[in-house]
Amino acid sequence: MRVLLAVLLVGIAGCGGNDDSPDDVSVPSSPTISPVKAEQKAAAKKSVEGQEALTLKGHAYQIWSVSFSPDGKRIVSGSNDKTVKVWNAQTGQETLTLKGHAGPVISVSFSPDGKRIVSGSNDKTVKVWNAQTGQETLTLKGHAGPVGGVSFSPDGKRIVSGNGTIVGTSEIKVWDAQTGQETLTLKGHSGSVYDVSFSPDGKQIVSGGYKGFYDDMLKVWDAHTGQETLALKGHSRDVLSVSFSPDGKRIVSGSGDKTLKIWDAQTGQNTLTLKGHASSVHSVSFSPDGKRIVSGSGTYNSPGEIKVWDAESGQEQLTRTEHTGSVMSVSFSPDGKRIVSGGSDKTLKVWDISSLDTSK
Repeated sequence: MRVLLAVLLVGIAGCGGNDDSPDDVSVPSSPTISPVKAEQKAAAKKSVEGQEALTLKGHAYQIWSVSFSPDGKRIVSGSNDKTVKVWNAQTGQETLTLKGHAGPVISVSFSPDGKRIVSGSNDKTVKVWNAQTGQETLTLKGHAGPVGGVSFSPDGKRIVSGNGTIVGTSEIKVWDAQTGQETLTLKGHSGSVYDVSFSPDGKQIVSGGYKGFYDDMLKVWDAHTGQETLALKGHSRDVLSVSFSPDGKRIVSGSGDKTLKIWDAQTGQNTLTLKGHASSVHSVSFSPDGKRIVSGSGTYNSPGEIKVWDAESGQEQLTRTEHTGSVMSVSFSPDGKRIVSGGSDKTLKVWDISSLDTSK
């Protein structure tokens, strides 16, 4: 994402944008949620909520992206060491290492059926892999810059990817997941596209990117025509992560301005702003039931934060700080009872949050 996407994102970890750039966005009126202080939580309660169940070690450098398989039995990760790794989600054992990218792997995801993995890299390519054997089955070429976000469509037939550099127009591409043929190119961001995701019905794409002087940073697109349908204004710095809610009615975004925002996916209205992170929010995701949001933040050489929020009220439910570096990626398990996180400390961690439903 730049000369190298990895270099840029490390650079924005503590800033997310230029302090002297003009404030050209209009912040919609919305509730602002203050965090629940960690010290206000009882020690006994803290001991059972968000227990660290596993620490997975094997990557040689920073981890950029993590995700559970659809059945919750595996975890995939992408790293600065140019590899994709697959792990047993119960034991933490590394089961596959996928080699083929010539640069850091910035984004990874399983297909909806769990049979394939897609990865995006600083080497400007998107690769598709057999999730059982680790064999590379497709290499998608066409991006002019580092690829920062990749995702399968809900039916597994398409792949969306985003790329770009600070200077020049960035592109989002849609590909046929079977043939690797490029089917759409979406243009509208003025700088790097950091994250992309399909809506649950596959009809829309949301993207987040670099805050240029005139860029809205957060956009919604028609996934079949490529037309931009919404430009969401409110964040004051780069939008680093985006995700639809499971019902497709809301969008959550994480930004270099240290906040999360929840948006109405139809109108683009900002309905909640979640404050509590001390640094850039690198990753956000809804729980499978849409009731919670998980977020990860941090700077390269200081402990990162994982926070869990109530998606309706915006109340902070949990904070964990066991990562010794920035938390770059977080994701819920399909049953919503676990979270996986990956960070600049080279480790993945799996957290058991099932007690959140019983300890209130």
